[in-house]
Amino acid sequence: MSVLLAFTAAALFSLGTWLLLQRRLTRIVIGIGLIGHGTNILLITSGGGGGIPPVIGKGDKEDFADPLPQALALTAIVITFGVTAFLLAMAYRSWQLTHDDVVADDLEDRLIAASRRTDSDVADVEVAEQDHITDSSGDEEEES
Repeated sequence: MSVLLAFTAAALFSLGTWLLLQRRLTRIVIGIGLIGHGTNILLITSGGGGGIPPVIGKGDKEDFADPLPQALALTAIVITFGVTAFLLAMAYRSWQLTHDDVVADDLEDRLIAASRRTDSDVADVEVAEQDHITDSSGDEEEES
C-alpha cells in the first residue's frame, strides 16, 4: 500500500509542479493545492503504521503512534490554505484589473533580457524596427 501512496504523492508533485510553471493564476492555484496534497500523503506515509494514541501511561512506548508526521501534516495543511487564499485574492484582483488571469511579463525581466543580448542582436532588432517604421509610414501615405 505504501508503494501506491508513494506513486500517488509523486504524481501529485509532478502534476503540481507542471501547473506551477503555467502562466495562468488559476492553474498556479490548482498546482499549489496538488503539491499540498502530495506533501500530506508523503508525511502521513512516512509516519509508518498506526498505533495507539500517544498518551503517557496508557500503553507501551513502542506501540504509540508517531505524532510528528501528524503535526507536520497539519502544519502543511495550514500553510497550503494560507498560500491558496493569498493566490486566490491575487487572482481576483488581477481579474478585476485586466479581466484575465494571465501573469504578464515583468518590465524589468525584459530589460535584463535585452541587456544580455549581443551587439549584433541589438543591431538586428534596430534594423527590423526601422524597416517596420518605414513600412508603416509608407502604408499610411498610400491610404490617405
